[in-house]
Amino acid sequence: MNIKKNLGNKAAEFVKSGMVIGLGTGSTVYYFVEALGKKVAKEKLDIVGITTSNKTKEHASSLNIPLKSLDEVDSIDLTIDGADEVSNDFHGIKGGGGALLFEKLVASNSKKNVWIIEDSKRVKALGKYPLPVEVVKYGSEKLFQKLEKRGYKPTWRLTDSGNNFLTDDDNYIIDLHLRRISSPHEFSRELIGLVGVVEHGLFLDTVDTVIVGSKGEIEIIDTQVGKN
Repeated sequence: MNIKKNLGNKAAEFVKSGMVIGLGTGSTVYYFVEALGKKVAKEKLDIVGITTSNKTKEHASSLNIPLKSLDEVDSIDLTIDGADEVSNDFHGIKGGGGALLFEKLVASNSKKNVWIIEDSKRVKALGKYPLPVEVVKYGSEKLFQKLEKRGYKPTWRLTDSGNNFLTDDDNYIIDLHLRRISSPHEFSRELIGLVGVVEHGLFLDTVDTVIVGSKGEIEIIDTQVGKN
């Protein structure tokens, strides 16, 4: 049984004709985009997709899903995305695929956000998964040293060839190995206040619905913490 495929199929049921849809990034969202492409073709849905990465853009385009840029629409009705960790109080860490900046831009302009995750992504508190921090190239070594001095155990995000990973916006990513983030909102403010930080992977008070997949079942949870 492919849990990710089941999650993608379930998420596609949320999409109705006339919607502007945010298309997330990641291995689970891949199956959502696949299901959406089939639904567009079969039901002749009148939708517009707003992508969060070049990878998703290429995938959606190959399935003939109509696309626009974020600046070409007034707002987004619904965004479907994944997450690397989701806490019991429904905050999340995202950015394992390196698309956190565009994901957060799309999420913050969406009327409703839905995350599709496997049950293994549920945690009591955030932090076991490395927290991505997107930074500008200039002065990034100084910023890395500052994060190191604060005890955040930073590592550079690297490619398989050993070069610095580059985001779609041509920035670097520093991953912080924190184990536990006791005060996510406070830590979010600290990071965004550092000169050179473009964005970080803490997605707080964002998600309206979490679709959780495990072997044999799918659970839909209304978080009541997202923006309404």
